[in-house]
Amino acid sequence: MNNIFTQEQEMENKLIELLTVEGSHWNYREDLKTEEQLWDNFFNHLKYTNKAILLENPLTEQEKERIKLDVTSTTFFESAKFLRGENGVAKVILEREDASLGRVELKVVSAREVAGGDSVYEIINQFEAKKTNIQDQDARFDVTLLINGLPMIHIELKSHRKPWNDAFRQIQRYISNGKFQGIYSTVQMFVVSNGTETKYIAAGEEDQLNPAFLTGWVDKDNKPVRNYLDFAEEVLTIPAAHNMVAHYSVLDHDKKAIILLRPYQIHAIEAVKTANKNYESGYVWHTTGSGKTLTSYKVAHSLLENKKIEKTIFIVDRRDLDQQTTSSFLSYSENDSVQIDQTDNVNELIEKLSSKEKTVIVTTIQKLNHVMLQHERFPKNKKINRAKGANIGFVVDEAHRAVTPWKQKELNEFFGNSQWYGFTGTPLFAENARDEFGDMARTTEEQYGERLHEYTVKEAIHDRAVLGFQVEYKSTISDFQIDQHLIQHHPNLNIDALTIEEKEAKLESSLFDEPAHMEQVADSIINKSQNKFGFLNGVGQTFGGMLTTNSIDKAIDYYNLFKEIKNGNHPDIKISKKTKSTVNDFPKVAITYSVSDNEEHSVKHQNAMKEVLSDYNEMFDTNFTLETINSYNRNLNERLARKKEKYKYRDEQLDLVIVVDRLLTGFDAPSLSTLFMDRSPMKPHHLIQAFSRTNRIFNDRKKFGQIVTFQTPHLYEKAVDEALYLYSNGGENEVQAPTWEESMLEFEEALTEFREITPTPEHMIELNQLEEMRKAASAFQRFDKAYSSLQVYTNYMDDFSEGEFEEIYNLEQDGLEQFNGAYENLIERIRDEVVGPEKEDIPFEFDIEYEIESIKTEKIDYEYLLSLVDSYRQAQIEEPNKDHSKKLSEITKVIEEFGRGNPKLSEIVLDFIHRFSTDPEKYKDVKAANWISERVSEKQRNKLQEFASEYHLSEPALEFFASNYDPEKDGSDKQIGIRELLNTADYESYKAENPDVYDKKLIYNYNLRQEVGEFVEEEILTYELK
Repeated sequence: MNNIFTQEQEMENKLIELLTVEGSHWNYREDLKTEEQLWDNFFNHLKYTNKAILLENPLTEQEKERIKLDVTSTTFFESAKFLRGENGVAKVILEREDASLGRVELKVVSAREVAGGDSVYEIINQFEAKKTNIQDQDARFDVTLLINGLPMIHIELKSHRKPWNDAFRQIQRYISNGKFQGIYSTVQMFVVSNGTETKYIAAGEEDQLNPAFLTGWVDKDNKPVRNYLDFAEEVLTIPAAHNMVAHYSVLDHDKKAIILLRPYQIHAIEAVKTANKNYESGYVWHTTGSGKTLTSYKVAHSLLENKKIEKTIFIVDRRDLDQQTTSSFLSYSENDSVQIDQTDNVNELIEKLSSKEKTVIVTTIQKLNHVMLQHERFPKNKKINRAKGANIGFVVDEAHRAVTPWKQKELNEFFGNSQWYGFTGTPLFAENARDEFGDMARTTEEQYGERLHEYTVKEAIHDRAVLGFQVEYKSTISDFQIDQHLIQHHPNLNIDALTIEEKEAKLESSLFDEPAHMEQVADSIINKSQNKFGFLNGVGQTFGGMLTTNSIDKAIDYYNLFKEIKNGNHPDIKISKKTKSTVNDFPKVAITYSVSDNEEHSVKHQNAMKEVLSDYNEMFDTNFTLETINSYNRNLNERLARKKEKYKYRDEQLDLVIVVDRLLTGFDAPSLSTLFMDRSPMKPHHLIQAFSRTNRIFNDRKKFGQIVTFQTPHLYEKAVDEALYLYSNGGENEVQAPTWEESMLEFEEALTEFREITPTPEHMIELNQLEEMRKAASAFQRFDKAYSSLQVYTNYMDDFSEGEFEEIYNLEQDGLEQFNGAYENLIERIRDEVVGPEKEDIPFEFDIEYEIESIKTEKIDYEYLLSLVDSYRQAQIEEPNKDHSKKLSEITKVIEEFGRGNPKLSEIVLDFIHRFSTDPEKYKDVKAANWISERVSEKQRNKLQEFASEYHLSEPALEFFASNYDPEKDGSDKQIGIRELLNTADYESYKAENPDVYDKKLIYNYNLRQEVGEFVEEEILTYELK
């Protein structure tokens, strides 16, 4: 064994040693290794925390069991709700078994007692987690941090020569196998590290634990903190660790998920709190898409902790953003100690401003303006005057647009005791300052004060807080057509003396309103952007897109064009067979714009919107009208964002929304992948805002925020470069994906290398030297990444007819699938070579868990299936009187599709659906994954018992053989545990029961070898949960 690198046990010891140094709050408990011991320890702490109640009247065993039920839950989210408690104090209410002792409240843990009070901090390691099913194994957890006896932070470590994400995948397997149940269901945070790279993530269920949300730590200056001991010093010491799970986490009620703040969010909150204590205002520059709404929520919350602040007013940009932000705030505050008030009218706003309650009020500048107008009309109004004199903290979303400098000046004069904190992803600097207007502020700093914290797009992309941008500059007009247009409209112009940028600048905007141009754009979106929309992900898991134009009239024309194409009525453009065969109802299109009564084209726009609403109502079984247009916009926002469980279903999803300016700022939709722009270049801050609708982290399949422009490509490229330079502190080259040309070059190099190493699938299969196998795996992964990256560019379909690219580079589907199979076998052989206790420090030197991206698979993902089942269950619980038959029909289709590859498991899933549909009340708290896993284990145990009984075998030996069975190995003789199993076989008993079957033990053993392998593959492995 190589001792150059620190082994996992040594890493554990060093971590424990660091956290338990003299004077620290952590205490190492070497004696706690089992769940029983952890419960005894918890009840010991509970007794001393509530000594006035329990010291003389200790808990009975029955009372302890009832408390266990209150403290634990089937999900991490439900446990987190319990731990939030009331006003930050988690309690259990207990009717004492001795009726004379009555009803008591027992404090479990308090967010108010960080590094003090009754809080007790302990560290354990090597906890014994017992296996939960046949295919599972006993495990030992690495390190867990307990607060008042409850596991709160769990840490998995791998040695330096293993990738850190091995530790994350270990946690995923533990969750999948049900190991975080019982007392471990209270875990709020996971930390994974290989010593040199360390990440953390909020605890979540199997379908929630998205590797895209793993976060590394950065210090206040955004410098990475990677080493696990440095990370521990910053994050896992007290008070930091307790603050992380108690104060820097949020429960998203709508998603039923725990959210842990990222480090830059925490540093920004601390900076605002410091400024607030010093009576200073300021602004926070966090790049768009990095979670400003969540940060501002916690800032609004934390300002109320200042005893002098009576109200926090959160100002958003427009009414539709008011809806989305308020929805987010309400979801966050559902299980929090802060109250969020949304303001539907001015009188209601005055009531809330004048009340004595410390609350966060979400409103717009228009409503605050009406409050000031009301005061002018009624200067002696007591409520308004009380509000006027309150100490208020203003938190402003999109600081430079939500509140103008002159309006802020008015509000400052009206609310005399106020401090202002602006949030923006695109500040106004001297380079892009407002036009001069008297002595009014022109930049964000002049308006709000100094910058309190900064986190640019370059840093965010580096930290994987947001994605980079892949920008494609398209034109539907040839150079010749440009020259002809200029000659026609500018006959005295010397076009030969102009650069291409100068030519583009002189083009008439009407050129891009021509049907020929719009038809090319629509065709590109429908028939040449399948990979941008994520068709490879499968039905229900595709991405959304947005098309923005420069006018409402043009947006309406586009809507009608898409409708004509989809209905098959367009003479030239048809939806391709490839598109229809993958997502047969694509594209599902909607449109949103401001509908006014007093504009020149208002009647035309209203009539068009009536038709849009009629189409939308038919598509989604809704009933919106012009009178309920705000509800329509809110519903469209939610449908495009897909944050709620109901929008996981294809029937409830939109593919494309057409907009002018609406939704281009502040709108958060992680599943939105692509912005199509048929409009002239925008100003730098508007351009970055629009781009940033696309680059939210979503899943592993979403690699970049994708932008496709269809006008003046050279002007657009120049505008984008300038904008990215301004807002990335000179890191514009670091935030963009490679160009098509660069990607093609990488693809050709990767393909050449791959074919030199493994020219055929057979060659890959025949490799037997470990070093050769590693090189082949690495080369295949490089090729696959390069090939899949190419497929999202529109050039891939613009420059090549269907199948032409594959023909040129000899990449036929059958050949790729054969390489895929050979690669999967190769990976398993490499695993066999390098995995094992004595091989712990042998590095893979590539991603052993890499998933093929370039080859389309029709297989339904089990995790996606589970998410649909739980979504259906949740919908039934929350809306019991609603007809959910449409969802049930869709999920049944998905289960049937899944059943083609796994019929036995699909039967169990259908059984759960049937049971829940029949008796929702009985199963409302039952998590589908756990129930299915238990049924699988039950069926496997029964099958094992039957086989062991039939052949007179030891059941434990048979279970060991089955749990270690590898179907890739040829024959049972090469399987782990086969000898031990045969040694337990009682041939004499078998013969006595079956005298006419095998008359010799040799024949019995021979047939047993054959039949036990077939039995495991047909009766045990067919239930595999994947």
